[in-house]
Amino acid sequence: MTKEGKVILNYKSMTDAPNDYSWQTDAELAYLMATNTLTIGFTDYLSEYSSQLHHRIPQKSQFAIKTIDGRHIGNCACYGINSEKSEAEIGIIIGKRHYWDQGYGTNAVISLVKYVFNHTNSIRIHLKTLEFNKRA
Repeated sequence: MTKEGKVILNYKSMTDAPNDYSWQTDAELAYLMATNTLTIGFTDYLSEYSSQLHHRIPQKSQFAIKTIDGRHIGNCACYGINSEKSEAEIGIIIGKRHYWDQGYGTNAVISLVKYVFNHTNSIRIHLKTLEFNKRA
């Protein structure tokens, strides 16, 4: 879909589900995302995941962050797209820890910001994070 430096952003697909499940059931990653650790089984997760992929929300776009060689290392999204206020919010998670602090997140955010500016009427982008989340 869109490439920047070390990463390619692709729309989410069912092939991303195993990694997404792994990251959402990881207590440390859930803490960094300010969410609860997922406790449902993988089969139930797949059903919900599939449903979400097929019912896209106009005010939200979700992407898999992949390395140039195609490894799924995280996710990012733009959401809360508000046409009246010309703004959107973004979020990012690098789920594969050995890709932390190597510029992959920075490249993903740059690519996502370009996407927001090119595909919405947004002129303002927000990223909220918790004070303890130094990488964000």
